[in-house]
Amino acid sequence: MTDRLFTETLLAAVGEDLLSTRLSEDFVRADVGAAAVEPLLTFQALSDLLSTHQLEPPRLRLHRAGRPVPVGDYTDPGEASGVARRLVRPEALYEQLRQGASLVLDGIDRLHPPIRAAADDLMRLVRERVQVNLYLIWGDSHGFDTHWDDHDTFIVQLAGTKHWKVHGQGTRPHPMKEDVDHSHRPPQTAVWEGVVRPGEVLHVPRGWWHTVTGTGDVSMHLTFGFTRATGVDWARWLVERLHEVEFARTDLPRFGTPEERRKHQHELLRRLMDLAEQHDLDAFLADRDSRFPRRQSFSLPWAVDGATPEADTVVEFTPILPAALREDGQKVALTVAGRRYAFPRAAQPMLEALAEERTLTVAELAERAGEAVDTAAALVRVLVRHHLVLLR
Repeated sequence: MTDRLFTETLLAAVGEDLLSTRLSEDFVRADVGAAAVEPLLTFQALSDLLSTHQLEPPRLRLHRAGRPVPVGDYTDPGEASGVARRLVRPEALYEQLRQGASLVLDGIDRLHPPIRAAADDLMRLVRERVQVNLYLIWGDSHGFDTHWDDHDTFIVQLAGTKHWKVHGQGTRPHPMKEDVDHSHRPPQTAVWEGVVRPGEVLHVPRGWWHTVTGTGDVSMHLTFGFTRATGVDWARWLVERLHEVEFARTDLPRFGTPEERRKHQHELLRRLMDLAEQHDLDAFLADRDSRFPRRQSFSLPWAVDGATPEADTVVEFTPILPAALREDGQKVALTVAGRRYAFPRAAQPMLEALAEERTLTVAELAERAGEAVDTAAALVRVLVRHHLVLLR
């Protein structure tokens, strides 16, 4: 199932040390089987997506031999609701693909439920935001030159084959998107080189150079990309906390003596060190998790008309990461996407069941929590209005 692709299928193939020692540090190659990845996307499903969504550059784009294909070569100017658009011409798209162009579709996880479920599963594994892009090519050409990505990736081969050469870290380890040096070069050697086939999964860490080319066959793969928190992110978070410190808000002694400026700097450093002790890495990561966004999803008509769900209504918990419940006096609270929600303590067993199982019918929720179906339905009515659950 796509909603367990990474937390169960991949971990079973790679081993539990994927997270503790290999994630972001080592190239990983695993074969989870073509049958495990086939439900993610078929050519028919892709054709339906292209037919039913007005996708246009830059979200949908073509590349050939390291350069973008001019949008005028495969789109026509158009208009939708008074807004100028670029509409993809099917016959022009086909021709470009026959000539070796690579099709890239960004954010396909926001369009296709099976890929969205797999992306959510990866987010629960790595506890970072994930975006999935599609890459499709025919022939033996390449869309991009040798390059590195500013985020970690899992590559999932869906159809056909592709040749990969993973060079490894270049002359600047762990480069970032916002960095002071982008002139680093790839290593002369290769960590791994070979042909990737349907069902194979690669993990390429951030900053690792790689070269990808077609094999003469068709190739369709998904890139699951995510950016992990770094020391730079923690430092930025600490700086935001400095607004709470009165001394940090005072003006710098620009016109004072050198000794006054030195003393002021030392005091700032002391206050910053105190702040770092109070707000350590665990506090930063917990705060980051509490602000983790929910998927943009909707639950009509229940969220508007307040109708009572039936016993067989399916309830889906919307927080992507496991929600930590905290007892607060006579209430139980959880924080989702930066907002705190408080409920009567009596609701705790039902909230715990939803957080653990993620998807239950109203009747199953009531049974798991030892409550009456009417009681579970009443709680669900409240949860759906606050976008904490979806109903189907």
